[in-house]
Amino acid sequence: MDTNDIRIFESIIVLVIYVIAFLITTTVINNTLKKAQLQRERRKMIVKVIHLFILIGVMVILAGIWGLEQNEIAAFASTLLTALGIAFFASWSLLSNITSSIILFFNHPMKSGDTLRVLDKDYPVEGEIIDLTYFFVHVRLKSGEVVTIPNSMILQRSISIIEKESEK
Repeated sequence: MDTNDIRIFESIIVLVIYVIAFLITTTVINNTLKKAQLQRERRKMIVKVIHLFILIGVMVILAGIWGLEQNEIAAFASTLLTALGIAFFASWSLLSNITSSIILFFNHPMKSGDTLRVLDKDYPVEGEIIDLTYFFVHVRLKSGEVVTIPNSMILQRSISIIEKESEK
């Protein structure tokens, strides 16, 4: 067997392991989170984030199999970490909104159906949360108007949850 045949064989093994890990993590996470009674949207987001980390790991392993040097892999990893670092501090960037959605998802008690009040003196918002996405929180005002608030803005402002969906 020559070197390329071995690399192809190792790559196929890694991809098969990835598919198996993908299926197992999806099943385990969904079953665990159903017991925790999290909303379907939140379960889907958790599964996507975990699959992203698994995919990054598979990419690094495949890069090692196909002969990328350690310094090239380190350059890729440092570039990725730099982009995430900028996302934490750049308040209007798309990366900031994605990062904020992950922070809100894991550390904020709001969910779809809750009544929310954004305590902002210039533009106060009060209404029902109808959707939480990677970039925006969609809020239906009492007038029926739907307002989208960037996730990074939710982290920067004080929020009051007036009524939980379970209390309605």
